[in-house]
Amino acid sequence: MSEIIESLPEVAARYDALFVDLWGCVHNGLEPFAEAVAALQAYRATGGTVILVTNAPRHRASVAEQLGRIGVAEDAWDDIATSGDSARAAMFTGAVGSKVYFIGQPHDQSFFDPLKLIDTPVEITQVPLAEAEGIVCCGPFDPMSDPDAYRADFLLAKQRRLPLLCANPDIVVDRGETREWCAGKLAQIYSEMGGTSLYFGKPHPPIYDLARRRLSALGKDIGDQGILAIGDGIATDVQGAQGEDIDSLFITGGLAAAETATVRQPDPALLDTYLAGQDATPTYSIGFLR
Repeated sequence: MSEIIESLPEVAARYDALFVDLWGCVHNGLEPFAEAVAALQAYRATGGTVILVTNAPRHRASVAEQLGRIGVAEDAWDDIATSGDSARAAMFTGAVGSKVYFIGQPHDQSFFDPLKLIDTPVEITQVPLAEAEGIVCCGPFDPMSDPDAYRADFLLAKQRRLPLLCANPDIVVDRGETREWCAGKLAQIYSEMGGTSLYFGKPHPPIYDLARRRLSALGKDIGDQGILAIGDGIATDVQGAQGEDIDSLFITGGLAAAETATVRQPDPALLDTYLAGQDATPTYSIGFLR
C-alpha cells in the first residue's frame, strides 16, 4: 500500500535529492504547474538538490531552453538528465551503426548535435531505411497518427536485423488535454514483431546512472537512500525507481488521473486497485506535486 500524502514537505526532509519527472509533473507541455514549481523552489531553499530526470529525446540544453520558453523558473532545479543524452551517448559509440534511419519530428534533429563527452564519436549519417544499419526513434513523425502504420517499415527492418534505438521509452504523453504517442509505443511494436529495441530512458538503468553523475558533478555525494523519485508514470517513474531501489512519489493526477479518480487527491480504494493491477508499489502518492 502506498502512503497518500498532502504535500511534498511532509516527507522532503527525509531526502537530500529529488529525481523529478517533467511532463505531467512539473508542466503539461504548454505551461508549468505553479504549485509544483513552488514546491521545488521551497525544497531547494532548504538545501535539497533537484535533478530533472526526463524521457525527453533531446539533450539537456534543448530541454532547458524549452523550460524557459514555457515559464518554468530556473531556480526550481539544479540540473537535467535526459533519455536523449543517454541514447545519444550510445548512438555516438556505434550502438546502431553509422548509417541510421531517423523517425521523429523536425525539432528532434537536435538529437544529432555533437556530443563532446565522447573522444572519438562515430560519424552518423541519416539515410533511407533500405540503406540503414540501424534506426533512431525519437517519436512518431506525427504523434497523433496510428502507430500501427509503422508495421510495414518495421517488418523490413526486422528482416534486415536492424536495431532500433528508442530515445524516449514513454508510451504516451498528455500535451495539455491532448494525448500523444511517444517513441516507446513504436519500440514496443517493433519488439512485439521480433525486432530488437534498445532503451535508455526511464525505467531503464542508463538514465539513472546519468542522473547520479549529474549529482556527483554538483559535488553531491548522495546515496540512493537519500533520493526520492517523483513522477506520474507507473511504468517509467515508479517502476524505474523500484528497479534502482529508490523511494518514489507517484503523481496520480497525471497519466492515471482517470483510473484513480484524482481531482485534488486520488480515491484511496481506486488507487490501491490501480497499483495492484500495475504490480507497482510507490512509497508515497499524491494528486499533484505541491
